[in-house]
Amino acid sequence: MNGQVIDGTGNAAYFADIGIARDTIVFVDTSYTRGWKTRRTIDAKGYIVSPGFIDPHTHAGGDLRDSIRNSNINYVMQGVTTVFVGNDGRSARDIEAQFTRWESQGIGTNAVTYVGHGTVRRMVMGMRDNEPTLEEMGSMKALVRKAMEAGAIGLSSGLYYAPASYANTREVIELARVVAEFGGNYDVHIRDESSYNVGLLGAIEETIRISELAGIPGHIAHIKCLGVDVWGKSNDAIRLVENARSRGVAITADQYPYTASGTSITGALVPRWFLAGDEEVGEKLDDPEIRSRLAVDMKENLRRRGGPDRLLITRPNDQNKELKGLTLQEAANKWDMDPVEAAIEILRQGGSALGSFNMQEEDITNFMRQSWVMTGSDGSRGHPRKFGSYPKKIREYVMNKGVLTLEEMIYRSSTLPAMTFKIQKRGVLKPGNYADIIIFKPGEVRDHATFENPEELSEGMYYVLVNGQTAIDKGVYTGALAGRGLKREQQNGN
Repeated sequence: MNGQVIDGTGNAAYFADIGIARDTIVFVDTSYTRGWKTRRTIDAKGYIVSPGFIDPHTHAGGDLRDSIRNSNINYVMQGVTTVFVGNDGRSARDIEAQFTRWESQGIGTNAVTYVGHGTVRRMVMGMRDNEPTLEEMGSMKALVRKAMEAGAIGLSSGLYYAPASYANTREVIELARVVAEFGGNYDVHIRDESSYNVGLLGAIEETIRISELAGIPGHIAHIKCLGVDVWGKSNDAIRLVENARSRGVAITADQYPYTASGTSITGALVPRWFLAGDEEVGEKLDDPEIRSRLAVDMKENLRRRGGPDRLLITRPNDQNKELKGLTLQEAANKWDMDPVEAAIEILRQGGSALGSFNMQEEDITNFMRQSWVMTGSDGSRGHPRKFGSYPKKIREYVMNKGVLTLEEMIYRSSTLPAMTFKIQKRGVLKPGNYADIIIFKPGEVRDHATFENPEELSEGMYYVLVNGQTAIDKGVYTGALAGRGLKREQQNGN
């Protein structure tokens, strides 16, 4: 009661009381005339009351499977009450079993899943770099259909990553058409966010083509201008999307509020031809001809990323624990090696996660202001975005820089993803919707995760309710596992 409500629609804040019965909002009352008897009353005077955030891009699948990390506390403490998993083309192989596990074990947030194109392709074709046969395409379609029937929300693809990178556009269109039959969505880590192959603008054009020809809404994951060759091209990218939307193609995007992406030695520097086939990495590196070609390509990829000073080693293999917190240049100096040779040695010894400082602030804010760009964390280990994206966006881009109003930020973090992905009865505070609610003071919201300490919990969410149950009570996690697996057919009635 007494809270200042920002209901998620983008409308201005207003004062109201909100009534909850079990898991559902039963009234949003601005007249303060109701005489309900309540089991518990939360006095939210001086606080903002809004819908819980819906994160359309996370890598929380492993956490939700775990018997301890299934609380998803790093997201709950940010005010996130629903997460998507299975992004970037990497999903559980058995979607039905995943939902069953969530239900039996319990999860701290609601969860939605994609079926991953890369996962499906690898199940059928392994790591081969060629087009599927008619039989193989039929097998992939059958796996996608089975996943959609089990409740997947759509198809995700990581066209930048092997083995999905070996697929041509026709293959993706065919699989997306299966998803379109179910009213699903297509989500993609585009083929190129920089100048690795088709280029940033070419990759966006490919996404638009897939969406248009498959008759399916298309969503660009973590939209950005990555690396020196495409800095400043956000206006060109926005123009492509706006032109597509103007002719009726449903294209949206998400974005995290950091200048560094989270990747790996493999993801950032290793060319996809090197990953094809079933040979072990060490076996390939022992071939002088392959190693020489690899070094040339890795040198060019390092240039694209802005050089070895822009790559921070965040999660090295146990064999190289002493490299944590060093840049690739610092690691190379430590080993008295050329940076490319140091990267190859790290690759040989098991690889490492990286923080890749490859974006410019002007492009970030340019994308952020677009009405079709929502908030997403792309949360992964070793990057602070997994623990801090939403508080950071409030603190830095709403409170400090004023890039967005608080109403706009909440809309882009709740209602917009709910509408885009047809998450029924969530994302807006109104009677009949599920009681996913957060209560906070914007000036007290803080992200504490850094690249040096990426797993520090955020603070400032005074209360967080998931399906009407209190998960955060006066800033403290209660232990509640009130989340649900949200199946597609439960969301849109198909």
